[in-house]
Amino acid sequence: MSSRRIFRPLLAPLMALALLGSALGGASTAGAAEAQAAQPVAPDTMAARVQGCTACHGVHGEGTDNDYFPRLAGKPADYLYNQLQNFREGRRKYPPMNYLVTYLSDDYLHQIATYFSQQRPPYPQPAKPTVSASTVTKGQQIVLNGDPSRNIPACAACHGASLTGMEPAIPGLVGLHSDYISAQLGAWRAGSRHAKAPDCMQQIASRLTDDDVTAVAAWLSTQTAPANPVPAPAGSRKMPLVCGSEPQ
Repeated sequence: MSSRRIFRPLLAPLMALALLGSALGGASTAGAAEAQAAQPVAPDTMAARVQGCTACHGVHGEGTDNDYFPRLAGKPADYLYNQLQNFREGRRKYPPMNYLVTYLSDDYLHQIATYFSQQRPPYPQPAKPTVSASTVTKGQQIVLNGDPSRNIPACAACHGASLTGMEPAIPGLVGLHSDYISAQLGAWRAGSRHAKAPDCMQQIASRLTDDDVTAVAAWLSTQTAPANPVPAPAGSRKMPLVCGSEPQ
């Protein structure tokens, strides 16, 4: 018997199955396209684009209860831009941040920074001291007056008497957790955090002792934000030393 006669009866059902599969596939594709068309389209806004940031830093960059995710809102745009660049270029090391900004352009980083600089969510209630009163007093002394005997300028000399920073690139210090402040000062002292040279914060932090760091972080975290917590205008105070991240 011819092989053609043996297989001919099978061809019709196989062709029918193939046609059915094609039709179902077409219906499935059409259904998927309709379902996709019915999905709401996310708005192309910076608020939508920065959701990768707000997951850790709060919906408006206000910070969270996690001590190590700081407030971004209201800080000078150039400060935030500098930090995004520092993460991208490895001067600051935190793998999730390094990964997020690796392929972002300068222009896009500046858009992100500008967005958060314009946010004005309320500040949290200041922390209650968890160290001795003498330690808090020591922190206040360093923040407001420095220690001339060790060539340590006052934090307020750059960050302002109200500690809200200065345009265009000096950050505010109010509204930050004690552990975050301590960790950043420690990172500068250890050389794991850097800024553009000359790195003035690294110079200052290297002159601080462990006790100094604890005291400064403790006092800063207990401070209430002023009624108008915006950064001071650019050039409103003379910097006590040259900082590479602050235009001169």
